[in-house]
Amino acid sequence: MKKFIYLFIFFFSLVTTNINAKNNIMILKLTYGEVEIELYPNKAPNHVKRFKELADSGKYDGVVFHRVIEGFMAQTGDVKFGNSNSSDFNLSKAGTGGSDLPNLKAEFTDVAHTRGILSAARSADPDSANSQFFICLEPAPHLDRQYSAFGKVLKGMEFVDMIKKGEPNSGSVTDPDKILSLKSK
Repeated sequence: MKKFIYLFIFFFSLVTTNINAKNNIMILKLTYGEVEIELYPNKAPNHVKRFKELADSGKYDGVVFHRVIEGFMAQTGDVKFGNSNSSDFNLSKAGTGGSDLPNLKAEFTDVAHTRGILSAARSADPDSANSQFFICLEPAPHLDRQYSAFGKVLKGMEFVDMIKKGEPNSGSVTDPDKILSLKSK
C-alpha cells in the first residue's frame, strides 16, 4: 500500500509539473515563423500574469515592433498606439501607449538579459511597465536587475532575428513587422 501511495504521489507530481510547464508556454506568430516562449511566473509573477492576460485576450495581435535596434533588442507591445488593427493606431506615437490596466511594480530578478530574454519595457520610472516588452537580440548585462525579465525564447529565435531593424540611433522602424498572433500554447 505504501508503494502505491508513493507511486501515486510521484505520478501526480509529474502530471502537475507538465501541466504547469505547458501553461507557461506562449506561441508568438510572426511573418517569418513561430516563436515558442517560456514564461517565468516564479521570477516575475505579475508581469507573467499581465502578459498572458493581454496575449490570450488578443490585445497583442497586430501590434508592431516599433523599436528594433540591431545587436540589442526588438520592442513591441504598445496595445494602444501600436496595434495596426485598431482605430487608435499611430506609428508616430507607438511606444508611448499601453493597456487600460494599471502599471506594474518592478520585479527585478537574477534572470540575466541574455539572447532571447523577454523583459518589460518601461519609462525611467521602474514601476511604469504596462504592456510593452522587448526580446533581447544579444546579451545586454547593463539591463540586469534594472528591468523585469519574465521569459525566454525557447525556439524560433532565428525568426526574431529577421524582424526589420530600425534607425541605428533610435531604433524607430518606418515599415515595421507586427505580431500576427500571440497566445498560450
